[in-house]
Amino acid sequence: MNAPHGPLSPRSRVKRLAERADYERATLDAIVDAAYVCHVAFVDQRGTHCIPTACWRIGDHLYIHGSNGSQMLKAAVDGAQLCVTITHLDGLVLARSAFNHSMNYRAAVIYGVAEKVDEARKGEVLDALVEKIAHGRSAEARRANAKELAATTVLSIALDEYACKVSTGGPNDDEADLDLAVWAGVLPLALTPQAARPAASANGVQIDEPSYVSDWARA
Repeated sequence: MNAPHGPLSPRSRVKRLAERADYERATLDAIVDAAYVCHVAFVDQRGTHCIPTACWRIGDHLYIHGSNGSQMLKAAVDGAQLCVTITHLDGLVLARSAFNHSMNYRAAVIYGVAEKVDEARKGEVLDALVEKIAHGRSAEARRANAKELAATTVLSIALDEYACKVSTGGPNDDEADLDLAVWAGVLPLALTPQAARPAASANGVQIDEPSYVSDWARA
């Protein structure tokens, strides 16, 4: 079934610069899959909060996790409405006028109520996070033991209500400003892998770099 071409709910309708709105699931998946961190906004008895946390996607759900003592996760388990945001900043757009400076970006807002992942699936879901960090890593690293799993809450949020907003291209100058002797253009930005930095060898044993580490900076 194809994703709808319009907003999925009144609160997910983009009103400001609506021409930049994108409600396609493929766009949402690409934004989520390129992210390691999201921001989760929620309200509890202490007030309004917005917390950064690791995120990953499996199929039609976004996942987050943390300590059982996390106030954010406790509020989510209790049924708090969540608003999850992800933003990728792709460039700074320099126009000929200060007013028309802008940014290129890909952003997603996801609304929903979280569900607690049951104990039987928790290890499998956390393996998917390790695989997102480095494909092949979950087969080498020690998996979480029973004590570690018991201390961890994993939540899923259905990707049923969302909106994406994407801005690309160069400056949108007023016609009256086009003859100004001012440089205009885009300063691109990207999250770039760097060379891996190995930890000190354990017990004097030197471990060869796995391919997913040696290939990291070339990815």
